[in-house]
Amino acid sequence: MNLLAISRHRDLIERLRTAFEGAGHHILQAEDPLEALARDAWNQAQVLLVDATGEPMNGYRLTQLLRGEARVLFQHIPIYLILDHPPTDLDLQALKASEADGFIHTGQTLQQLLNHLGPVMSGGLPRHGSQVHIPVLALGLHSALARQSRAILQHYGLELHSPRARNAVQAQQALAAPLLLLGLSSGGVEGALDQLDQLREHNLLPFTILLGQVRDEALQRRLFLGGIADWVPLPLSAPRLIHAFKRAMEWQHVRRIQNEYESAIHDLRERRGRLEIETAALRNEVLTDPLTELLNRRAFDQNLEHALRQWERHRRAFVLLLGDIDHFKLINDRFGHPVGDEVLRQIAGRIRASLRKSDLAFRIGGEEFAILLTETSLKAGAEVGNKLRRSIDENPILLPTGQSIFPTMSFGVGGPGASTQEALMAQVDRALYQAKRMGRNQVVVAADEERPPQSLSADR
Repeated sequence: MNLLAISRHRDLIERLRTAFEGAGHHILQAEDPLEALARDAWNQAQVLLVDATGEPMNGYRLTQLLRGEARVLFQHIPIYLILDHPPTDLDLQALKASEADGFIHTGQTLQQLLNHLGPVMSGGLPRHGSQVHIPVLALGLHSALARQSRAILQHYGLELHSPRARNAVQAQQALAAPLLLLGLSSGGVEGALDQLDQLREHNLLPFTILLGQVRDEALQRRLFLGGIADWVPLPLSAPRLIHAFKRAMEWQHVRRIQNEYESAIHDLRERRGRLEIETAALRNEVLTDPLTELLNRRAFDQNLEHALRQWERHRRAFVLLLGDIDHFKLINDRFGHPVGDEVLRQIAGRIRASLRKSDLAFRIGGEEFAILLTETSLKAGAEVGNKLRRSIDENPILLPTGQSIFPTMSFGVGGPGASTQEALMAQVDRALYQAKRMGRNQVVVAADEERPPQSLSADR
């Protein structure tokens, strides 16, 4: 943060710099309120200190001007008035009238300045707000070092907890402290490593800052491998400790963002997987005939259009077969619709079993079927149609009641000679009805400019 000091007390400004610039803050200075007004110096400041007395404008008057500003920034910026004497009743009344936040004495020590302004500089204490304390686990610190560390950190919203070494795991389970301040007074380096191992074993090791001096490089390496993330030497420097904790909190924030990002990515992947499954199921439902489990008319139209495009662009051959069960209405009338449905299911199964994996079978109407054979010549396609016709003709359908039904099926066969999907359908449909007129149980290849309709099964 930036602290602007409008003051002629240079020794106080130097102590402010010593107290806070080591922790990453910036101390700005102006000689008097008029100079600050001329420079508009507080535009970059988050905290303001100003001499309470002075000419031609004192700190009380400047505070009133800033609090009356239309800009929200100056209505809420923390402002402290600098006094060179203990505040009197008149000073306290003037402070209340100006809406300043408090007094700073010119003789305050570094520690007193840290205690007084630390919460504000850390952003932990907004005006008229309350501080949220972050737990810090402290292990292996002798009592004097623990007290010194607590005095420095408590004003930055950090609350130090110093359990006995043997209770470290239970304390961390209760605190869930994001930071560990580790000393060497409980067994030296080996004791510190033992504490780290215990916390890691229970998956409780937080960001760890070591307080102390270890000159041996091999021991330093063991400590870093053991989980030490930062190091503050002794004798303890308040700015150095504050800076270490600031880096620790930044690391915690980055890790939290990373975890949230990874969690969001994981959730998105799971959601995408579910959507893909649902989409596949919906597509299957939309494009599948529920009775025969063959593809339906919508799927047929899409795939026939695709096959024609592949023929036009890449000359990828295909053959279209249209089939119709002969006298199917008589089956329904004689045996009933449930038996008719069983006939459709079994014929669909025979069609499916007779095709390659690359071929597609469709139910496109009541007793009407279509087959698309990929990378197939017209002659080979006609042979597939004749094979299907024989498998249906020569193998009666056995019903659960013991009855047998002897259906037959007629087929029209055509290739991609027609210019449009509608023209190809009409051409193959004419071949199918030619098979019907020729006595049914026939396979007829559609006519084109070079060839009349041709039956492959007249000699059955």
